This record gives sequence, structure tokens and C-alpha cells, in this order.
Amino acid sequence: MSREDFDNSLILVKDIMSKAIISVNVETTVFQIAKMMEQGGIGAILVKKDGHLSGIITDRDFATKIASNSLSFDTPVEKVMSSPLITINYNESISAAAERMTSKKIRKLAVTDNGNIVGLITSTDLVNQLAK
Repeated sequence: MSREDFDNSLILVKDIMSKAIISVNVETTVFQIAKMMEQGGIGAILVKKDGHLSGIITDRDFATKIASNSLSFDTPVEKVMSSPLITINYNESISAAAERMTSKKIRKLAVTDNGNIVGLITSTDLVNQLAK
């Protein structure tokens, strides 16, 4: 797939997104999240506040927010999560997802369907599609 094919692609976010969503509440500690990421082999966990998904914590946050600020492993995720959650509709193109990630300087987007979070799409998903 060339860059031009990627830009003009009819491939939609829903075609390559991950439907597995793991979420925690805002009181979960960063230590608990690190263990979940390690055991699940995952790089992002969504965060719920008042019953709604409102943020995300990623493996990169451990370097940029936790380690660099010498935060305790008892720190609640609410203190370090990225919020508000940046989303994209599942019917949008993968090119639109790439543009949103680039403009927001992020690597993961929550995917929505009628306002409900139904999955995640990552920069790795886009690269893997481009490499096909």
C-alpha cells in the first residue's frame, strides 16, 4: 500500500481497530495499571470517572509523567491520565485517524459509535496497515 493509497483508502477505522477495551476507575493506582499492562501485553487502559470513560493512560505516560516526576506507585491514575479522551468515529477513514493523531501528537484514539466507546486504534495499527 503506497502513501497515496493510504490517503485515498476506503479502509475505515472499524476495519483495523481493536475491540478489546480495558478500563479502570480513577482510584486505581499506577502500580496496579503497570501490572495490568504487563500481564495483558497492552499499552493503554481507559479510565472511568462517574461511570463514563473520561481518560486514558498509556505506557508512554509512565516515562513522561510518572518516572520523570518521581511519582509514587500509589498515585491514583486520575492524577496522570490524559483527559479529555480524544476520539474518532468508527466510520471515519484510517487517513482521518492518522491526521487526528498527528495533530494532537498522540498515538492512540478511542473509537466511538453513536457516542459509545467501542474500541481503540493505535499508530501501530496504522503502520501495520500501511505496510501491507
